[in-house]
Amino acid sequence: MEVTLQHLTKKFPNRDRKKREDVTAVNDFSFEIPDGKLIGLLGPSGCGKSTTLNLISGLMKPTSGKIFFGKDDVTDLPPENRGIGLVFQNYALYPHLTVKQNILFPLQNLKGKDKLSKSEMLERAVQSAKLVQIDELMERRPGELSGGQQQRVAIARALVKMPKVLLLDEPLSNLDARLRLQTREEIRRIQKETKITTIFVTHDQEEAMSISDMIVVMKEGVVQQIGKPQEVYDNPANLFVARFLGTPPINVFEGQIRDGRLLIGKDVVLNTKNLSDRKVLTGIRPEGFLLEDNGPLCCEAGGVEVMGRDISIVSRNEASLNPAIRSIIGADSKIDPSKTEVRFSLVPRKVFLFDHETEERILF
Repeated sequence: MEVTLQHLTKKFPNRDRKKREDVTAVNDFSFEIPDGKLIGLLGPSGCGKSTTLNLISGLMKPTSGKIFFGKDDVTDLPPENRGIGLVFQNYALYPHLTVKQNILFPLQNLKGKDKLSKSEMLERAVQSAKLVQIDELMERRPGELSGGQQQRVAIARALVKMPKVLLLDEPLSNLDARLRLQTREEIRRIQKETKITTIFVTHDQEEAMSISDMIVVMKEGVVQQIGKPQEVYDNPANLFVARFLGTPPINVFEGQIRDGRLLIGKDVVLNTKNLSDRKVLTGIRPEGFLLEDNGPLCCEAGGVEVMGRDISIVSRNEASLNPAIRSIIGADSKIDPSKTEVRFSLVPRKVFLFDHETEERILF
């Protein structure tokens, strides 16, 4: 099912009586979600991603704008008539019911032409349970399950209705790191098997990038950038997107364009033809540093962090806006721990320039 958002806006009354203006949670959001794709809504807390999900589900009504499922305008349609499956952050399972009863519950509330026989309901419940690999746990209650198993029950309950659109609101945030990795792989597998259009809300950029066909990066209710995960990572539209994506985070420096060259401090690090002289903010991805004895960028050595297949060199530079610079190099690189400085050359495609005032990307 294709989902289209047209100029979607949601405002809430301001609780501060001194301020008369409403609080805008989602601001003029337009996007066409292709049929059968998994879309990640990504951004920090308070950016409007969960509000957007609630608008799509019908739990909230937009202040303005339209929502279409296919060609049908569902803006004013109640949630139960939209054909959605919704999985919450806290799973919201009924503790006194078994796994089977929890999965069956949505089907038991169907009425009219959608009403199913007991055998049909049971068949669907078993199919959903097998899809998320919990068919052997059908007689247990939620309190007897692990967090990951509870999450699978919640997904099975959402899928049993055969929804047109599956909505996931931070479904992995209550799980430990290893279980999060396993469960997100399961969500991707299920989505590929069912081909249900899925919208996945998260603040975890690694989570969104690993399983999404496309990501939408939001800030303060405004869409900052939409695209395939790797494309957004490689070509951020502004400094906010560049900073939000990537672990370790991008290193940001005060820079200056002078005579067609980029300077960080006193070091000339790159040629920047066709750019006028100006102050800039320079972002360098951790993998954008090449350790070289005669490299143009000089930093104060701060230590080495061994991460198995990679080594992270920690250093400092007066022009850096980060407390520490982290440069990722291969584990086979030789580092002299006695040196007080390290020098780098830079990988041009891993270096981004941003306007010093607007923080928008400058192409070079």
